Amino acid sequence: MDQLADIPWALVAPLLVLQLVLALVAIVDIVRIHDTRGPKWMWVLISLFGSTLGPIAYFIIGRKSQ
Repeated sequence: MDQLADIPWALVAPLLVLQLVLALVAIVDIVRIHDTRGPKWMWVLISLFGSTLGPIAYFIIGRKSQ
């Protein structure tokens, strides 16, 4: 438990919030958009388990321009 007290939460908390917001926005977009590059279930898994880079990869690579 002493290890948790040593973490600089003022620096870590904004990154965790950013990761959560990016994942939520990506998943909502995956559900609402008609076509993606690749199966939707794959992009949901990448967005959930890909940390911060998963949702960013979806918006750069996986989302088709309409």
